Amino acid sequence: MKFTLLTVSDDINDDARADESLIAYAAQGIPAASIWRTSQGLVVPRSYLRASQFESTCQKFAQAGWPISVRQSGGGVVPQGPGIINLSLAYAVHGKPLDHSDAGYQQICDVIGQALQGLGIDTRAQAVEGSFCDGRYNLATGSQDQARKVVGTAQVWRRQPGVNNNEAFQVALVHAMILAHADINAITDQANQLELALGHDRRYLNHSAVSLHLCGDHGLDGPSFTKHLMARLADRLDSFPA
Repeated sequence: MKFTLLTVSDDINDDARADESLIAYAAQGIPAASIWRTSQGLVVPRSYLRASQFESTCQKFAQAGWPISVRQSGGGVVPQGPGIINLSLAYAVHGKPLDHSDAGYQQICDVIGQALQGLGIDTRAQAVEGSFCDGRYNLATGSQDQARKVVGTAQVWRRQPGVNNNEAFQVALVHAMILAHADINAITDQANQLELALGHDRRYLNHSAVSLHLCGDHGLDGPSFTKHLMARLADRLDSFPA
């Protein structure tokens, strides 16, 4: 089976959780993918709702042009906005989520990594200390000890009941946030401001991430790089097995 690419558009979707609509397709046995962008803001996991200042902080950040959305997957703060591409994959599997979690992360990393190789950018999956929404399935560039994050990933799983004597199964939604042509200083500052406002201790470092348009020797400016990368991702998905 192949992924059905439902969306690949440079238009801005105002819903920072737009990819959750892919779950319905996967539940019907249709492996679905979307390459999409959304308006400026910050996306946080449900655990952030526990902060007593959450509602007042949301109002403050919305007034400043950085609305906060709550996603279903785990992880930490994820910035969205100009120069950031999202890639989402949804598909059904049988068995426990933990049996398929690593493979899901590796699959989305492979799609993105192969697309970036064609632009002369080598990446690998690793954690990057000091980066927002850090995890071992970031994609990073640079040397091992001076790695800089360029892609962050997350997952959410939904159990689907069996019908007509078929056994229950799981739907995975795997998401990647790609720093194509992003203002790293600005988004890192906003992520830090949010953590501070919520009374959290964690802080992020500007040098822990880098915008992809500054990497490699592709000869493209930022906007051109973003469009070119979106096209390359679509090409990779067209031939990538689900």
